[in-house]
Amino acid sequence: MRSVKSLKEIRRIIILHKRWDLIFMITGIVALMIAIMTFMALFAHMLIDGLPRLSWAFFTSFPSRHPESAGILSAWVGTTLVMLVTAVAAVPLGIGSGIYLEEYAPRNFLTEIIEINVTNLAGVPSIIYGLLALGLFVYQLGFGQSVLAAGLALALLILPVVIVATREAIRSIPVTIREAAYALGATKWQTVSDHLLPYSSAGILTGIIIGLARAIGETAPIITIGALTFIAFLPPSPVKDEFPFMSFEWLTAPFTVMPIQMFNWVSRPEEAFQLNAAAAGLVLVVMTLAMNGLAIYLRYRMRKNIKW
Repeated sequence: MRSVKSLKEIRRIIILHKRWDLIFMITGIVALMIAIMTFMALFAHMLIDGLPRLSWAFFTSFPSRHPESAGILSAWVGTTLVMLVTAVAAVPLGIGSGIYLEEYAPRNFLTEIIEINVTNLAGVPSIIYGLLALGLFVYQLGFGQSVLAAGLALALLILPVVIVATREAIRSIPVTIREAAYALGATKWQTVSDHLLPYSSAGILTGIIIGLARAIGETAPIITIGALTFIAFLPPSPVKDEFPFMSFEWLTAPFTVMPIQMFNWVSRPEEAFQLNAAAAGLVLVVMTLAMNGLAIYLRYRMRKNIKW
């Protein structure tokens, strides 16, 4: 008799758990569909308004007081240069920091404090990084309101993301890989460079590209350090005709970026400028989706070649 009651109790618990699993699944699907439908509605509205404005002239023209002749040349060039500085500054420093914290740093109180702060910095509002960059790069180091200051500000923003992504990617490598390398006489650096980094490169690249995709749409840090809202010229070219064929004058040049240009157009009352802002937003969304798509593709290709 007791066994029958116990069996009924177990079946009741199983049915209850399955019911809660079904409720949770339905809730998750509804939440996902709401997010997807909201994005699709906003993207469709932007596509309808901005697609007719997209043309070669729109990409090769400077901003103008006349909306029909205004373009995003200075904005997308400035965005490209700022993202170049961001990647050069954040990627090596973030990967190196992640490797040190995961493989070399001693496990003590100081290391735990650093790890906690790195994790928390990933959730700090971007305006805080803008204020930090304003005080450090613009005023203290004298970089001014330049491409270099903007790139370093965004590098600070995505640095915790790159560090955390690097650590998680390295942590996902089985311990047996390390043990096998040490058993064959490999040093710490040989193990890291020949085994851990190649095997974790997919996760690291994914974190880097996602971080850059976040930085490309940031506005608050760029506004804080003084990006121009209207600029009708380009920074000096990084490539020169004479030796040494490279120039770094563009690092100290004033700039604007696409989110700032969109903000400038949205703040104007004319409807034509609103259409320009929608077109620029469409370009920015496509660039962000392309970067995320590239991250997914690279992760798939690299993980496909890993066998252990």
